[in-house]
Amino acid sequence: MTSDDPVRRKHRELEKIAMTALRLARILTECGARVKVVHEGASLVVRGLGVEPVGIRTGYASQEITVRSGENTITRMMSMGSHGVNHRLDHVMRALAVQVSQGGVSVEAVERAMDRLVKETPRHPLWLVALAVGLACAAFGRLLGIDWLAFGPVFLGGGIGQAVRMLLLRRGVNSYVVATVIAFLASALAGFGAHLLGSGTVNLAMMAAILLLVPGVPITNAQTDIMDGYPSMGSARAVSVLMVMIFATTGVLIAEWLLGMR
Repeated sequence: MTSDDPVRRKHRELEKIAMTALRLARILTECGARVKVVHEGASLVVRGLGVEPVGIRTGYASQEITVRSGENTITRMMSMGSHGVNHRLDHVMRALAVQVSQGGVSVEAVERAMDRLVKETPRHPLWLVALAVGLACAAFGRLLGIDWLAFGPVFLGGGIGQAVRMLLLRRGVNSYVVATVIAFLASALAGFGAHLLGSGTVNLAMMAAILLLVPGVPITNAQTDIMDGYPSMGSARAVSVLMVMIFATTGVLIAEWLLGMR
């Protein structure tokens, strides 16, 4: 390569940068970040590594990026994993993108940093999450109008439902199947327990126990993505939310039918 050669980066170097930026974008998306945030993070990484982003596309199942150095351009695509919510990992990845944007780091260093963050970013223990979710379902149930006799069963149903939900998702079970199973389990436990205790709000108790399945972050992201000018991703997230609610409703209907509540 001569000194006046317009190609400043070799093809393989551009490919490494593109795949590194895509990986960060994928992690952000899987953690529940908005598309605008994902694109900003990927652009910071690309520029920090010395090249320019030409275009970034974020879809529900895959992501694509095009980067350029001089007259050399490369486009790469990466598949997406399961979508969820992980604010801790989301924020540390955003901080990493800002750090990389300041320059002075290599692609290999960024990859090592992402490996470390994915592995070491702490998560709350399962028992604590289940306890908090059960309490939240019971508290929201009181706001919806359940009596005190149903409070305990809703707390139990929501807590056990969340624990089983986390275990199933860790084993790679389809998220929509999980929604049906957990809706059935949580509502059946809450409904049966409230009925045994003589509660007068059994049906409300069954509804309150499945509030853990309400996809609040995806709902908000779907609206925000559409308003930010990303209707495809926003619509995909909205459809996913609708599917979760349909499957959750199916689980509750099965529980009501088995308990004779309808």
